[in-house]
Amino acid sequence: MSLKNITVIGAGTMGNGIAHVFAQSGFTVTLVDVNVMQLEKAMQTIEKNLERQVTKGTLTAEQKKQALANLTTQSDLTRGVAHADLVVEAATENVELKLKIFAQLDEAAPAHTILATNTSSISITKIAAATQRPEKVIGMHFMNPVPVMKLVEIINGYATQKEVSDSIVSLSKELGKIPCVVNDYPGFIANRILMPMINEAIYSLYENVAGVEAIDTVMKLGMAHPMGPLQLADFIGLDVCLSILNVLHQGFGNPKYAPCPLLVNMVTAGKLGVKSGEGFYSYTAGSKELVVSKAFTK
Repeated sequence: MSLKNITVIGAGTMGNGIAHVFAQSGFTVTLVDVNVMQLEKAMQTIEKNLERQVTKGTLTAEQKKQALANLTTQSDLTRGVAHADLVVEAATENVELKLKIFAQLDEAAPAHTILATNTSSISITKIAAATQRPEKVIGMHFMNPVPVMKLVEIINGYATQKEVSDSIVSLSKELGKIPCVVNDYPGFIANRILMPMINEAIYSLYENVAGVEAIDTVMKLGMAHPMGPLQLADFIGLDVCLSILNVLHQGFGNPKYAPCPLLVNMVTAGKLGVKSGEGFYSYTAGSKELVVSKAFTK
């Protein structure tokens, strides 16, 4: 199964990262978003990240030029998928939005096109049911930041064909990634294990077992994690963490997945982590210094 023309839906952090790695690997890529300004911002980010690779010596100036030449943008979904062999959807982690997008993709994309989603927790089988080609729908969950992280979690829905799964495994290897194939249950593997750990760290703070820095330091120095769970939650986005925990809680009906009330309150208050400038830590533009949020220093 030849997959040469790639369309990425959504020009946010994940979408522009996915477009970056495909373009750098020699694929023809169309990045689609209804927001033209977001597309412009995404292209600026991709160019900046490619230039960083040139500076580090991991990419030549010519390779950067070719990667950018492989990329085009499009604000019209129908036009954007007209010649796609593979579509990778990387829109916001919202069930109804993804179902709507996949119904549109199914109608607009050629019959042979594989439809993949970068969802980190939503059922592939449910998404596939919004189409007339469930056998060609699959999960392709990249890790953030996409150009750096090696893992791609590949999720087979109930009806996903083996040929489709095998093609996505091979494709991931072409991107220089390491694919891991899993089955379609809430949270898959990555978030089924990660999110309860983050939730437990938040509960430890909520119950005053330890402070923000102590919790993160224990996990970094004691468990060799490169980043503490509270800092990682800020990096992922507290709203995204809450959304995934709700998927796990609803999917399994098990109270162990119930999100901590502190997490719920922080999201309600708009304290979403890096993206909002404050979560468990405060973030100042241009600074890499971690400063514990004032809310936790009383």
